[in-house]
Order: sequence, then structure tokens, then C-alpha cells
Amino acid sequence: ANIDVKPGPGMHPDARAGRSVLLRVRDSGCGMPPEIMNRIFEPFFTTKQTGAGTGLGLSMVYGMVRQSGGHVEVSSEPGVGSEFRVILPVADSTADVAPVRSVADESLTGDETLLVVEDEESVRRLAVLALREHGYRVMEAANGAEALRTLGSYDAEVDMVVTDVVMPVMGGRQLVEALKPLRPSTRVLYVSGYTDDAVIRHGIQRADVAFLQKPYTPQELAAKVRHVLDGRD
Repeated sequence: ANIDVKPGPGMHPDARAGRSVLLRVRDSGCGMPPEIMNRIFEPFFTTKQTGAGTGLGLSMVYGMVRQSGGHVEVSSEPGVGSEFRVILPVADSTADVAPVRSVADESLTGDETLLVVEDEESVRRLAVLALREHGYRVMEAANGAEALRTLGSYDAEVDMVVTDVVMPVMGGRQLVEALKPLRPSTRVLYVSGYTDDAVIRHGIQRADVAFLQKPYTPQELAAKVRHVLDGRD
């Protein structure tokens, strides 16, 4: 729906006044109490059992909407259901909108071979699809142990491993330590949605490695990968 966001006391703190487009998604599920609803956009916050998900879906939605200049509103009540409202600003004119391209930005493309290591399937699939769209040959693994098996059965060169920091079975740091003597020329890009303190506790000093913070957009991932491959990060 087309709406007009008006400034005033009731205006959402992240909202921009002006013409906007509203996308409303409503369910009739179990709903959420305030203590859960206030944390749903935090990376890795989840009410699922261990191993059933990492809670990155909503945080990535939130990040993408904010990068587009919009915001997300949520209302929920236990036993009633939840409603999500995504509000995106309308462009002032078609002249301000970049033409739609059917191919990826050529400056971010490549033909190198990459291995994406990520335990959250939806996030892994997004990363794999984004990088393939930019021309890369991409393999995937759900954790460090699976990544080592994949690398062990692949005879050709692997130019980069894009790995999550925290994963079950074997995390990113342990994977890289095992990888170095086997493939010393393979570049590494760490990704994580955890805070600095948590990342450091898993043996990663962000200042000393190539690192990308979750949530990220497909374009941000492609740009970071290209920079690392070119030796710019």
C-alpha cells in the first residue's frame, strides 16, 4: 500500500517522513511476549533449540531494509499472532533510480573458485547464489569438518574460503588452522553476526583478518570477496 509518513510524536524513530510503500505480513500464530519481541532483530537471537537455527533471518531482513532507507515495525501478542510492517521510502523521481541490470556489477565479478562454509542453510544459500551471480565457481559446506572433507576431495586450486566464525562440529578458526598447511595460498574471509567480544573469544582478532559483519547484502559480500582476492583487504 502507498502511505504518507508524517512527522510527529508517534513517528517511528527509524522512519523518514514522506511518501512510502507499506508491506504488511500478518500471521495467526502463537505471538510473542515483549521480552522476546524486543530482541528478534538481534543477530543469533533465537527461541529455537540448539542446532535448529541461528536466528539470522530477521536480522538480515532488518539490515537490508535499513540500508534501503526503510524501517520495520512489529506488533505481537501471545495467543493472537504477529504483524510485521516493512516501510520503504518512495523515490522522488525515476531519474534518481539506477537502471536495472540483468548482470552483476562487472567490477565485483570474478571466475575464482570459492568455498562458502556456513551452518545456517538459508544464509549459506544466499551467499552461494550471490557469489555465483557474480561469476564465481562456488562450493559449500555446513561446518569446518565438512569443509575439510570437501577440500580433501577437490584436486584443483581453491582461491578463497568464506567461513562463519562460530559453527557446530568445527568453527571457522579451527578450519583455517587445519587448512593452512594443506592450502597455504588460499585466502580466507571470516563472517559473523556476533559482537567483537564474542568473536575474540573464538580466537579471531578482527583487526588482523579479513572480516565481514552479518547481516550483509549480496552486494556487500561480493565487494568484500573481490577486495580480499585482489589483496585490498
